[in-house]
Amino acid sequence: MSAITETPDGPIEVIQVLFALHPGFGAQELCGPLEILSKARHKINDPSTRAFEITLAAPSAGVTSSSGLTIKADIDLATAHEDLFEYDVLIIPGGDGVNKVLETQSEPLSLISDFAKLQISDPSKERTLMSIGTGSLLFAQSGILQGLAATTHPDYYTKMEIICKEAARKGDLEQTDVMEENYVVNNARFELGEKLEENPFVLSKRPDGRRKSIARKGSNAWKESVKRRESNARRASLRLGGLRLITSGGITSGLDASLYLVAAMVSHESAQEVARVMQYSWNKGVTVEGIDV
Repeated sequence: MSAITETPDGPIEVIQVLFALHPGFGAQELCGPLEILSKARHKINDPSTRAFEITLAAPSAGVTSSSGLTIKADIDLATAHEDLFEYDVLIIPGGDGVNKVLETQSEPLSLISDFAKLQISDPSKERTLMSIGTGSLLFAQSGILQGLAATTHPDYYTKMEIICKEAARKGDLEQTDVMEENYVVNNARFELGEKLEENPFVLSKRPDGRRKSIARKGSNAWKESVKRRESNARRASLRLGGLRLITSGGITSGLDASLYLVAAMVSHESAQEVARVMQYSWNKGVTVEGIDV
């Protein structure tokens, strides 16, 4: 499934992204990140160097959002499970349908768990798991947020905390730090740089006057980290085998988190160009438990 884009400078591997949809997903929680990733390029002036290839998975051939938008899926969830090892990124949109998923303990809960287990069993590959809005409630229900930090839509902070505490009670009692942030990144890859004040991922002062963000600059580590044994060893020592785990708040927070993903896996310049084209002002989030690999 891995796609290769041919360029004058040689082949560039395209990052494989899987969106897992559920009935009642949020249309904008899908379409916003989808638009950002589809516009990202390894070389911002070369349309042939697309950075991401998107696959949509759903329980059926057609899945309808909470606003009535019906999307045709590329694959069903059974196929997604079979091919899960081929994907670099798994994205879970939220939406009103999340409550039904929680009530019925249905997909994409097992897909989320399997993706996390895949990283633990094979830390040699850098993988990313990202939620948009209330999609993070499904991460909490799956028990993968224990010992990590996360956020969700502001209206669901309390519910998130309740689910995380219950997961901790059933698991090894490790708690989740539910943060009131735009987006939260665990197990990040970043380059600190010599001057933190010049780092575009570090906020010198929060707009609300609270504590300073520890967000750090993304890097192209995805391209090189799998080649270095020391990177693999350090990744394996992290929680979830070094799985980069991103949770975001509401709809626009999902856009911000998607731009972070572009910056981390492609380049900061590519993320800036996507934001420019979309006439969107990128608001940063925070990064926790990051290592420079």
